[in-house]
Amino acid sequence: MKKIVLFLFALVFLMSCSDDKKAFNYRGLAFSLPTSQMVDSMLARGFVVDSAASDSGHTIVFANTAERYRVLVAFKDEKLQAVQERYLVSTNDSTRKLWQQLRDGLEKELDAWPDCPILKDDHKVANFDASDGIISVILENTYKPTLMVRYVPKAEKK
Repeated sequence: MKKIVLFLFALVFLMSCSDDKKAFNYRGLAFSLPTSQMVDSMLARGFVVDSAASDSGHTIVFANTAERYRVLVAFKDEKLQAVQERYLVSTNDSTRKLWQQLRDGLEKELDAWPDCPILKDDHKVANFDASDGIISVILENTYKPTLMVRYVPKAEKK
């Protein structure tokens, strides 16, 4: 009987240890990448740098005519700080629908329920705790509809 109990404990321990956490990433690009590699990867995906909207010292803005969003990458000393997608939508109804689709997609992908501190018709926030970072889906329907998805790594513990 002792052997069976010990075997079960060992099996549970091995299963919990083998549960690898995926590194926090932006659409498959790890946040541990240096900024230059992130830029090269985005260019390889068909995005171009919007130099008029970029700040050469802290942010880079990418655009792609095939995508419904623009990507802002914030960095400091070759280390990624945040990535934000800003969706190009024109009506409040389209932003509400797209917010729900993005929220549902992340819920399924991360297999997690979001924390929704704000959940009104025209202002919604869904925060997902994703391993080493937070993914926020933010809707602000005011005079001009705004829909963003923000990826921010958690602060490293020292």
